[in-house]
Amino acid sequence: MAQQNHFEVIVVGGSYSGLAAAMSLGRSLREVLVIDSGLPCNRQTPYSHNFITQDGEKPATISKKAKEEISSYDTVQFHNELAVSAIRIENGFELKTESGKTFTAKKILFATGIKDLIPNINGFGACWGISVLHCPYCHGYEVKGEKTAVIANGDLGFEYVKMISNWTKELSLLTNGKANFSIAQMELLQKHGIKIIEEEIDSFLHENGSIREVVFKNKSKIKVKAVYAKVPFVQHCPLPEILGCELTEQGLLKVDLLQRTNIPGIYASGDSTIQARSVAMAVSSGSFAGASINRELIDESFV
Repeated sequence: MAQQNHFEVIVVGGSYSGLAAAMSLGRSLREVLVIDSGLPCNRQTPYSHNFITQDGEKPATISKKAKEEISSYDTVQFHNELAVSAIRIENGFELKTESGKTFTAKKILFATGIKDLIPNINGFGACWGISVLHCPYCHGYEVKGEKTAVIANGDLGFEYVKMISNWTKELSLLTNGKANFSIAQMELLQKHGIKIIEEEIDSFLHENGSIREVVFKNKSKIKVKAVYAKVPFVQHCPLPEILGCELTEQGLLKVDLLQRTNIPGIYASGDSTIQARSVAMAVSSGSFAGASINRELIDESFV
C-alpha cells in the first residue's frame, strides 16, 4: 500500500503505548500513522513481567506480535523514522521526519517515553534493565530473597528500600555518600536488618549485564544479585514541549483524565506521562488515549 501523507491521527512512538493506541484507533475506523524510531527504553531488558498473557516474554517479541496484529487493520500505517519537527497548521498539525518526509493530521498522540540519565558509575549502563532495576513489580520476583542493594538516600531512599524489603530481607542501602535519614528512620532500618553503606560507589563488576559485586571508591566490595536504583530522566522526544505542552514537577507530560495535554488536539500516553513504568500501564494508557481521541473526532464531526 502506498503511504499517504494526511491522516486523522499521527501516533509518535511505536512501542507498547503507541501500539495500543493505534489498535484502538484502527478499530475505530480512523486513518492512523505510527511514526517510530525503533529505540524503546526497555530495549536492553531481556524479559517483561507482570503483564497477563505475556509474562516472561521478551519485550521485542511483544512489540513484534502487536505490530503484526495491528497490521491486519488497513486503517493503520507505519513509518520507521525519527520525527524531528512538528508545527500547528490549519485544522491540525504537520510533522517532519529526519529524511524530510512530511505528514499532517488532525490529532497527535505522543507515546514517546522518557530517556534515563545513566549515572557516571562504570558498569551501570551495561547492567541497566538486566540486573540494575527500577521496578520490583516488573522484576522483583525473579530476584526474590537474593542479596540486593538499593541506591538511594533521604526520605525517598527510606521509602524505596522499605518497598524492596517486601521481596528480600538481604538488603544493603547504598547512600553513595553521607546518609541523610531521621533518627526514627535509622532505627527502623536497623530494626529490619538493612545495612547502610555510605561509601561512594566506584563501579559494578558484572558479566554481560548480570551484576556480581558493587565496588566502592575505598576499594571495598559487596556481593549482590541485583541493584535497585531510580535515575533522573528527561523526555525522550522534545516535540511536545516545542509545541507548548506542559510538564509536571517530575518532568512528565501533563495530561488530564482523558490523556489530553494542555494543547488542544495533542494527547500523550505511556511512560512519558506516568511514574508507574510498566508494559501493562503503558498499554492501558495508550488504549484509553486512542478511545479518547476517537471520541473527540466523533464530537467534532457530529454537528
